[in-house]
Amino acid sequence: MLRSVKATELKEVVREMLYEISQRAMELESEGKKIIKLNVGDPDQPTPKEIIDAAFEAMKQGKTKYSFYAGEKTLREKLASIHNVSAENVVIIPGSKWAFFSIMYLLLKNGGNIVIPAPYWTAYELAAKSLGVETRFLRTEIDSNWKIDTEKLRSLIDQKTRLLILNNPNNPTSKVIEKSLLEEIVEVANDKKVAIMSDEVYRDLSFVRTKSILDFGGNHILVNSFSKTFAMTGWRIGYVIVGEELAGKMVKLNQMTFTNIPVFVQEAALKALELKQKIAAGMRKLYRRRADLACKVLSKTGLKFTKPDAPFYFFPKYDNLDSERFAFDLLDNGVALTPGTSFGDYREHFRIALTMPEEEIKLGLEKICEALQ
Repeated sequence: MLRSVKATELKEVVREMLYEISQRAMELESEGKKIIKLNVGDPDQPTPKEIIDAAFEAMKQGKTKYSFYAGEKTLREKLASIHNVSAENVVIIPGSKWAFFSIMYLLLKNGGNIVIPAPYWTAYELAAKSLGVETRFLRTEIDSNWKIDTEKLRSLIDQKTRLLILNNPNNPTSKVIEKSLLEEIVEVANDKKVAIMSDEVYRDLSFVRTKSILDFGGNHILVNSFSKTFAMTGWRIGYVIVGEELAGKMVKLNQMTFTNIPVFVQEAALKALELKQKIAAGMRKLYRRRADLACKVLSKTGLKFTKPDAPFYFFPKYDNLDSERFAFDLLDNGVALTPGTSFGDYREHFRIALTMPEEEIKLGLEKICEALQ
């Protein structure tokens, strides 16, 4: 029998629960309990040796000093060539979270609102809340394959809307926005004169063809990271591609906050880009196999789920489930996952991250299925 969580504990659960579950899982591990961590999107593969060697060599060469606030010119030029933009449009940042926070700060410090399709990555809402930004959510449903309704989107945008945030492929659903639908969304944004900030950190690992927001022109914003594609989550490096005016403002904000990403980390990122095709292909193959495994195990239950278009999440639904209670109960059973309420009003859903070795994923999924019986 699984333990029940006290009502007082449940009242304290908010969007930050994603981080609370992670913290509790680490505490249990420190106490010697074995936890199958299906709650965190942190690839279990090590950072490739070539990338580590590049950072080490840069450190040995003395590349440990202050540097350009926008990022190293060589890295920015490489990214600019990949995305067919000017290096002046590229700003190197400490991971994608900083992009959302800094861009919201710069565009909404004088007021306004943002629109986010749900379910959504927790960091968007937390950044908006910390800045006092009004957030409008556009709910999508598993029964419609998480499709965004463009008419509802149009109705949520008004004269005070400054940003539409897209996550493509999406965390937590692992779904890709189809080209035709993305075209419609961009048309709505352009008509309303609203910038799209597109979080594309999973795009290079997608199992299906995924259009970038940059393919549509306009004054839209691309956010990307080295964390997932190259198993570099702890290195804390990402980038944004924005118009030159906003790029200049971001560089000034970098200057007054973190100054610059360590140069040796940027050298590692440059090496990662050189090896991108090989590394990304291997990661896609691995996560496609894991996705197939998860589909096979989960299909034996009463769970509703959509087959992922990209690594490495599942966001299943179980009717009448209290996923917050379920998540805490499962921790006692040695499995960590994230309740759906971390990603919006999705109490009957929970997120599974396939970021453990396959034998542990299989065992964790079987424990989840057993708990639902």
